[in-house]
Amino acid sequence: MNKLEALQRANPHIRIHSIHEPAFRRYGQVIREDTSAFCAAAETLPFPEAGSCYVASAPELEKLPEAELLRQKHCGGLDEQIGLCWGYSNRLNALEWHTCNEFNIAVRELVLLLAKREELDPDGRLDAAKVTAFYLAPGEMVEVYADTLHFCPCQVTKNGFSCIVGLQRGTNLPIAPEQKANKLWAANKWLLGHEANTSLIERGAFPGIYGENWEINPVG
Repeated sequence: MNKLEALQRANPHIRIHSIHEPAFRRYGQVIREDTSAFCAAAETLPFPEAGSCYVASAPELEKLPEAELLRQKHCGGLDEQIGLCWGYSNRLNALEWHTCNEFNIAVRELVLLLAKREELDPDGRLDAAKVTAFYLAPGEMVEVYADTLHFCPCQVTKNGFSCIVGLQRGTNLPIAPEQKANKLWAANKWLLGHEANTSLIERGAFPGIYGENWEINPVG
């Protein structure tokens, strides 16, 4: 039994797809590049003891020749910050989107929970039943389209997840409180919190996701 099969058996409540299935094509595309240098550099960063962390720009990643290759080959020469999201997470909890595409590399295997902006209700909320789960093996890289809702990856094993995040520079940086309006949560980041995620809602996030707060049960 491969890892995806084991993961699906542990999570009969939600269908988990491979990024190589046709179902992924509306959310993004698979990028076939050698990501070993990125993954090795990411593993040098201290791993959180609990919870998850995100840094928008990590010098350890941005100084790599592969980072410049990403900018030239896949970003049309535009500046692209290379950061990392890593730690422990296994629930949907929220979804976000940007006005630019996002590049993800699975340093440690993970699950992405995705939806489309077109699936939002007229009031700007989302039924969690419209969320689709995708598995990424270590080293796999994808480009997630700008109209795809996404958030913190879910771990597949007890060792947590680790995901390199490439975005237009400045994205996800903090903004002044008075700028937070119409779901805008950070620079170029619009956020929907799951209504069950009370800690995020209490911090001012729009309670924009209803229904199941999907949980991914890790294996191994």
